[in-house]
Amino acid sequence: MQNPQVDPRVSILKDISPLLTSVLDTDSVLEMIIESVTRLMEAKASSLLLVDKNRNKLYFQVATGEKKEEVKKFEINMGQGIAGHVALTGKPLLVPDVSKDSRWDRTISEATGFETRSIACVPITSGKEVIGVIQIIDREDGQAIRESDMEIMSHFSELASIAIERARTYKDMVNENIYLKKELESRYEIVGVSKAIEKVIADAVKVANSKTTTLISGESGTGKELVARLIHKIGPRRKKKLMVVNCAAFSDTLLESELFGHEKGSFTGAISRKTGVLEIADGGTLFLDEVAEMSPSMQVKVLRVIQEGTFNRVGSPHPIQVDIRVIAATNKNLYEEVHDGRFREDLYYRLNVVHLHIPPLRERRDDIAVLIQHFLDKYKTIRGTSNLGFTVSAYEVMQNYHWPGNVRELENAVERAVVMGSTEEIGPEDLPFSVVPSGDPAGELLGCTLKEALDSFKKNFLQRNLDHQGGSVKETANVLGIQRTYLSRLISKYGLTTKRNR
Repeated sequence: MQNPQVDPRVSILKDISPLLTSVLDTDSVLEMIIESVTRLMEAKASSLLLVDKNRNKLYFQVATGEKKEEVKKFEINMGQGIAGHVALTGKPLLVPDVSKDSRWDRTISEATGFETRSIACVPITSGKEVIGVIQIIDREDGQAIRESDMEIMSHFSELASIAIERARTYKDMVNENIYLKKELESRYEIVGVSKAIEKVIADAVKVANSKTTTLISGESGTGKELVARLIHKIGPRRKKKLMVVNCAAFSDTLLESELFGHEKGSFTGAISRKTGVLEIADGGTLFLDEVAEMSPSMQVKVLRVIQEGTFNRVGSPHPIQVDIRVIAATNKNLYEEVHDGRFREDLYYRLNVVHLHIPPLRERRDDIAVLIQHFLDKYKTIRGTSNLGFTVSAYEVMQNYHWPGNVRELENAVERAVVMGSTEEIGPEDLPFSVVPSGDPAGELLGCTLKEALDSFKKNFLQRNLDHQGGSVKETANVLGIQRTYLSRLISKYGLTTKRNR
């Protein structure tokens, strides 16, 4: 039995299909499709119209032929003319002689002076929705468009649908990535006008273009991670990964697995091989937050990575070479940690090649007003009120508060005030109770647990004594009648300011 003859144009269409669907720019895809339609169909003119759902119209996205530029200026209502009818019904239509078809609209033909005899039009669909149409007008040889041409056009319609959806999906992904990038940039933006924060930024810029290991110190909530991200973002490693590991968040075993990865079966629960953060960060930056919380054994392993650039996965004898830049951060005084035997001296000197210290917010009060406005702009969309603002008294309260939690605490206070405020002016009563001064010292601690109240008292009491003694740990310990090592542990616990970490 002889196979029916296959239209050679189908083979050509199959050959060009991968090319058409590989292009992710919508305009380029559609132009290629219409150029291919015109060439294969040997048409005098052709066009691709897309549906504008909001206005219930079709517009010419691509057009060919001698009048193509004039044609692209027109729009068609849904249901108007042959193309509008196909877009409305979702069914292909072949009109051998337009003069005998009541659906034919002469508007464009008469305006451009383009003679039209026959039209073939097919819908472009996405699911059940018509998103556009492809139409061809007349053949170059003067013959009418044939029924066999409709099958070829249907193939192009399916191709156009796939290409448009892929291009639109890609465009949405690009736009989403741009949006997320902007969101992340704003999230990790360093905000401040004080000389202290300007110096930190200037020093970060200086160190960014080197591979130098950098130590960032400062109380909790001052923005140590932001500085680390700034160094990575403006340095030569910005196109590679920045991996953040909080050393205080993992046990020794989990931290080792997180950093170095592990082989399948290397310990109970290791059901498959895991790639560690160090491998992922190869060529980029590793940020070790709360580095003082690492155990001595982990400190030795991290020191090896910094010195030699090598490590072993847990359970593997084979060393892995990596090229990473290490940035570490701590809210403790590492010098005292070394002195008291809790941190390796060799690792300390390796980390402390360049030291950036971020002062607490109470020591850079010029930044408070700027930060308040920054966080207000960030969170006022929650209330949907563009005129939202703080009263003078609320500003004064926040300016005078000592912010033990630093910028993080300030952000939380602004967010709470925005959410809890009932008018466009946010007053002191909308701020967290801990921020608002009280005539009764105990009143500030209402709502706290006993432990929280004791911690708050200890923190304030110790900081006042340290300030009174000029930040000297030794003198403060003598006045309080306690061991200096015990006071050092309390200083680390509560993130207090001493002479060395100022």
